[in-house]
Amino acid sequence: MGFNAGNLLTMATVLKRAHALYGDRTAILDREGYLTWTAYVNRISRAASILSELGLQRGQRFGILSHNSFRQAELINAGYWSGVIPVPINYRLAPPEIRYILDDADCRLLAVDEHFALLLEKPELAPWRERALYVATQAADNPWPQYEAFLADAEPAAMTESARDDTAILLYTGGTTGRSKGVPLSHGNVVSNGVQVALAYRLYEDDRFLHSLPMFHSADLIGTGITLVGGAHAYLGQFSPTAMLQMIQDHAITLLSLGPTVIIMTLQDPDFDNYDISSVKRMNYGSAPLDAEWIKRTMEKFTNVALQQTYGLTETSPILTTLTPEQHQLALDTGQLELLRSVGKPLVHVDLRIVDEEDNELPAGEVGEVVVRGPNVMHGYLGLDEENARAFRNGWFHTGDMGRLDEHSNLFLVDRKKDMIITGGENVYCAEVEAALYKYPGVSEAAVFGMPDRKWGEAVCAAIVPAAGQTLDKDDIIAHCRQHIGGYKIPRRMVFLEALPKSAMGKILKHELRRCYGESGA
Repeated sequence: MGFNAGNLLTMATVLKRAHALYGDRTAILDREGYLTWTAYVNRISRAASILSELGLQRGQRFGILSHNSFRQAELINAGYWSGVIPVPINYRLAPPEIRYILDDADCRLLAVDEHFALLLEKPELAPWRERALYVATQAADNPWPQYEAFLADAEPAAMTESARDDTAILLYTGGTTGRSKGVPLSHGNVVSNGVQVALAYRLYEDDRFLHSLPMFHSADLIGTGITLVGGAHAYLGQFSPTAMLQMIQDHAITLLSLGPTVIIMTLQDPDFDNYDISSVKRMNYGSAPLDAEWIKRTMEKFTNVALQQTYGLTETSPILTTLTPEQHQLALDTGQLELLRSVGKPLVHVDLRIVDEEDNELPAGEVGEVVVRGPNVMHGYLGLDEENARAFRNGWFHTGDMGRLDEHSNLFLVDRKKDMIITGGENVYCAEVEAALYKYPGVSEAAVFGMPDRKWGEAVCAAIVPAAGQTLDKDDIIAHCRQHIGGYKIPRRMVFLEALPKSAMGKILKHELRRCYGESGA
């Protein structure tokens, strides 16, 4: 009998394997109590029954609006178990943006926790009022149907056999055209990166991972590596430095994955020294480099921690490269601090190149586009044939990021080909913000760009040309934008100009805006 790639591990069989191998070990750490892998997989199978009873069939999709919780993870895993596709949605988006994703994904159901149930009163989300699953806790004062009561009455569902190329989860990433793009990640994509992460992070069965990044982010998928080794998961509902420090202390967390902004905010918290954080062995950070002084301070405060930086994309499930703890220590010991600006080397089974506009591979030191291939790379965006033709060429996925490799194959990202700002770990696409600004009466032209910011990494800035005879007010523009885009995308810094700098061809010169207003913060 020949080898059948379709029979390799899927996310459902990863869960079944965890139940078989680690049944008595702790799977979930929560203030409501701990769950073993046996108990947790049993809950997952019964949650799969609920999805089936609500009419969802294999291959169909359902949205999720929820703060981080083991119940949200339970529903995502129930999708894996049943062959139904979860679509975790960024709850920071405005209702029209949420509606776009629900429609684009053809979601048949929307699961909401108690924090977002009132969003269904918004007219844009009216179609889902009768197609909602309220994932509420057992709180007596909860006005919504009790999810736990449904779960208690449900019979465990049999695991659905999926193939590695079947979609496991659908995530949405911003689009340079102002529209979010659906990224279907297959079972093979997610499992492959789980294995790659387990190797890169050196995970063991006694690891305890705190899901502190929002679970609608692809970065949360690194938790797959914890499941593969039989470790435990804890979930931080809403971030604050003290809430995270309390979770670390209460559950003896060993692994953290954080954005640089979160690390800095936590280190600056006045109550930091009141918590026992000695259990933390490894801290991963990404989305932007961390300044050498903050790296030193992190290692001084988290005395047992090994720091690791990673780079990845939603489209790559998500991790592509890592700068190891040893490289961090080498940079500090030798004074070669430039190495800390690198995102490191490709993970096992990731092939990475730097290419020019004609897709010719460039030698070390030369800047070009980062292209990759590997089992963790998605097969294509949802329903975007032209986008896929641009992104996938000659067997390589074109990331849109510009970078260079040094003589040791460390990757340095030098710019973004995509017009994107990273603020507080969130991706903001300029065209999307500009589209919102152009809807405001009196705006003749607008250009959005990033400005350096010590706290957030980058701040969203807008250069606006008022229409003739118009006087524009910043606060009014912010209030207008709030109706169209998520709060983190709204420009908080604006400059009003008579004209935007342009090339001879009429293209707006954003590098000139950055030079004039970005570097100085003027």
